[in-house]
Amino acid sequence: MATLSALGPLGERVPDVERIAVLRANALGDFIFTLPALEALRAAYPGAEIVLLGAPWHAALWRDRPGPVDRVLVVPPAPGIRGAGPDEPPVAMADFLAAARQERFDVALQLHGGGANSNPLVAGLGARVTAGLRAEDAPPLDRWTRYVYYQHEVIRYLEVVALVGAAATTITPVLAVTDADRAEAREVLGPPERPRVALHPGATDTRRRWPPERFGEVARALAGDGYEVLVTGTPAERETVDAVVAAAGVPVRPQVGTLSLGGLAACYAGCALVVSNDTGPLHLAGAVGTPTVGVYWIGNLINGASPLRARHRPIAAWITRCPVCGVDCTPGIYPHRPGDGDCPHQDSFVSDVPVIEVVEAARELLT
Repeated sequence: MATLSALGPLGERVPDVERIAVLRANALGDFIFTLPALEALRAAYPGAEIVLLGAPWHAALWRDRPGPVDRVLVVPPAPGIRGAGPDEPPVAMADFLAAARQERFDVALQLHGGGANSNPLVAGLGARVTAGLRAEDAPPLDRWTRYVYYQHEVIRYLEVVALVGAAATTITPVLAVTDADRAEAREVLGPPERPRVALHPGATDTRRRWPPERFGEVARALAGDGYEVLVTGTPAERETVDAVVAAAGVPVRPQVGTLSLGGLAACYAGCALVVSNDTGPLHLAGAVGTPTVGVYWIGNLINGASPLRARHRPIAAWITRCPVCGVDCTPGIYPHRPGDGDCPHQDSFVSDVPVIEVVEAARELLT
C-alpha cells in the first residue's frame, strides 16, 4: 500500500535488495538531473549496490568518485538508448542482456525517457521488480508512472524512484569534485590571477545556442569588471568558441577540449560564475556548486532550469515559432491545437534574449 511522501505517493520498498540497476545512458545534463533520484535510492537502500547502466563516459566520470553510484555497466549503443562513440566495438544487445541477467538485479529502474525502447531493455534484465516511466507507446513495467513531457526532469525521476519506496532527500543535483579533478584543472589552467568566470557558448542542439557575438559582449563586460574569462567548449564547438573570442575583442582564455569531464567540473568549481546555454556544462556547473546564468528556450526552462534563485538565474527566450518558416513548434506536445509542430530548421530559438539581461544577472550573482 502506497504512503505519501513530500513529493507525492510513495510505493512499498522491495525487500531483500542487494543490487539495483538504473538505466540512464544519454547526455551529461540528462544524467545530472537523475542525481537526486540516485541519492534517494541510496538513502532508501543503504546496503544495496547501485549499478548505473550508462555510456563509456559515465564509467570514466564515475571512476573513484564518491556518490550514489557504485559501479557503471556500459550498455551497448541501440536506437533510443544511446549512440555509438568513435571506434566503439559493436556489442549485441542480446549478449549484453544475457550477461546482465547474471548480475541478478533485484530492482531495475528506467530513468531514461518515455520507455518505447528503454522499457524492453529494463524488462530484459530479469530483475525481481522493474519500475520506470511509460509513454503511451511504451510497454508497462511492474511499477510505472506516466511520462508527461512538460515536467521538471529532477522531479520526474524522483517520482520514479518513489515507486520503489525511495523518498526524496534533496531536489538539488550534487556532483563531488575529486582531488584528481582539481589537480588536472590546476595543471591545465594554472593558478588564477584574478577571480574567474566561464562562458560555455555551445550546445549540441543548435536551436539552444545564443549567438556567439552576444557571448562575446558578455565576455567583454565581465573582463572589464576585472574577471579572468574562460570560454569552454568541446572540439566540435571550436568554431563557436573562436567566434566568441573574436567578438570579445579583449583577452579571454579559450579552453577547447583541454579538460576531461572531471577536470571541467573542477574548473567550474573554481569559477565565481558560469554563463551558458542550456546544455550539459551548465548543469554540471550547478552540480558542483557554482552560480550560473543560463539562456533557455521557454520549453526547456520548464523541464530543466533550477528552481533556486539565490545562486542561479535562468533567462527565458519566449520564441515558439521557427524563426525561418514561422511554424509553431509546440503543437507536437499538444495535438489538439492547430498548427504543425515539426519543421526542418535548426536556427536559434533563444536569439531574442538581450545581452543586458545576461550581464545584469551575472553582475548580481557576482556581488
